[in-house]
Amino acid sequence: MPVIEVEHLHKRYGDRTAVADVSFSVDEGEIFGILGPNGAGKTTTVECISGLRHADGGRLRVLGLDPVKDRARVVADLGVQLQHSALQPNLKVSEALRLFSSFYERPADWRELLELLGLGPQAGTRFGKLSGGQQQRLSIALALLGNPRVAILDELTTGLDPAARRDTWELIESVRDRGVTILLVTHFMAEAERLCDRVAVIDSGRVVALDTPAELTAQLDVQQRIRFVPSAPIEDSLLTDLPEVESVSRRGEEILVVGGAEALAAVAAQLARHGVLAHRLRVEQPSLDDAFLAITEQSEAPNSEAQNTAIRPTRHTG
Repeated sequence: MPVIEVEHLHKRYGDRTAVADVSFSVDEGEIFGILGPNGAGKTTTVECISGLRHADGGRLRVLGLDPVKDRARVVADLGVQLQHSALQPNLKVSEALRLFSSFYERPADWRELLELLGLGPQAGTRFGKLSGGQQQRLSIALALLGNPRVAILDELTTGLDPAARRDTWELIESVRDRGVTILLVTHFMAEAERLCDRVAVIDSGRVVALDTPAELTAQLDVQQRIRFVPSAPIEDSLLTDLPEVESVSRRGEEILVVGGAEALAAVAAQLARHGVLAHRLRVEQPSLDDAFLAITEQSEAPNSEAQNTAIRPTRHTG
């Protein structure tokens, strides 16, 4: 049985539909990502899953339970870190952990979490004096205090510098290694690519793609771009004559070759035949960023012609 089941979720705020039709499931032990542009319905979706909002339609299950009707039982196994969460600025780190641990019947050892998340030196520091990365670490610690089987993390690394973001990614991986299933909301494609086993892309309140990051990227019809500096002068025709190569251009001493999936092998073989080495070689492959843009652009297309372009994000099975 999946840990989280969402079937045809629907949520409105007055005349505005925040979530029109969202369905997906999360398996035990996964890091499952929810991606989408601002206002797509991501946060509303996870707030309904966590029982913080009542859905207007559809079916939700967390560990086989209804998050609203069985809220007390769900909360015991669910840890939540919301997008906009903050503590009283004068509350010390150790005080916050001790206070929140009192809310649970069988809490984790807050002192152990303090050390696990690298907050030992900040135990006596007030929340308002913590850096952004330290506040996020504390948010994770608070979400784990109840020894949850499932953790929902919403826009965990927004506002963090690159070093703090990568440290937080390592923390999320260590949390999964402790046996916690994670539902991660993010708009950082590199974060989803690094962490997530599968992702659902939500746009305008609907799931428009669901697959692994690698599979979504692999479905893109994007050319390979190869950059290098030749060890000896060469004519463009040496490369443009190759059937795998579509174009060759230059910027200073650097050559840019654009071609299909086999272009790199063809170019390397051609250079080797002529005794030329490729210095500072870089191959630019399609990324989840490219896939995300193609998916969301397709979902906004006014007619069905978009169905025949770029990517076909049709797998919605769990």
